[in-house]
Parts: sequence; C-alpha cells; structure tokens
Amino acid sequence: MALDVLIVDDSGAIRKILQRVLIQAEIPLGKVYEAGDGVEALEALKQHPVGLILSDINMPNMDGLQLLSAVKAQATTRHVPMVMITTEGSSAKVMEAVSLGAAGYVRKPFTAEQIKEKLAGLF
Repeated sequence: MALDVLIVDDSGAIRKILQRVLIQAEIPLGKVYEAGDGVEALEALKQHPVGLILSDINMPNMDGLQLLSAVKAQATTRHVPMVMITTEGSSAKVMEAVSLGAAGYVRKPFTAEQIKEKLAGLF
C-alpha cells in the first residue's frame, strides 16, 4: 500500500534528499508533500492526510518540537507516526521529541539504510 508522506525541513535540498532516500529505502511512496516549517506543515496536513511525517527539529517560525506537539494534540493527526531528522547533537532535544510522541529520530547526515531501519518498525 502506497504511503503518503509529509517532509518538513527549512532546506529544500534536504527535502529532496529525503524523498530520494525514501525511494532508495524501498518505502512504497504515494504522494510526497513538502513544508518549510511547522506552520506550513500544519496547513499541508489540513489539506492532505498522510501516513508518515519526517520533520527537522530546528526550523524558523515553528520548530519540529512545536509541530510534533501540535500534531499529537489533534485527533485527526495524533495517530500519524512522526520521525525527527536532526543535526541536534544534544540528547535533551531528542529525548524531548521522544517524550512528546516522536516515533523515532535520525541524525543528519543519514543514509538510506538508517531511514529504512527507523521506518521498518512503523509499518
């Protein structure tokens, strides 16, 4: 079954790389939506229900942790697994993401194998 995905990162290049990595990881992709920050992501989620969200933590306007809180607070999106993609070296931010309900995290730079491994348990 094809999986619709929302990729949230303030870097367009990273969004494209993540899309390629999902294909390399043999994730059965449906539609892939993109957002540059948490505000755009919430707007996209109103229009397009997805089965997975990949989000950076450090972004302008609304960061990934704020987005994660908002996603988990809404009945329509609460069930959607959200994996954090981060350069964040601090384990405090990563632990905060997990405590807020993140399905996992992957540190940048990442490989297709790391993404595949992280997503394997979710589907």
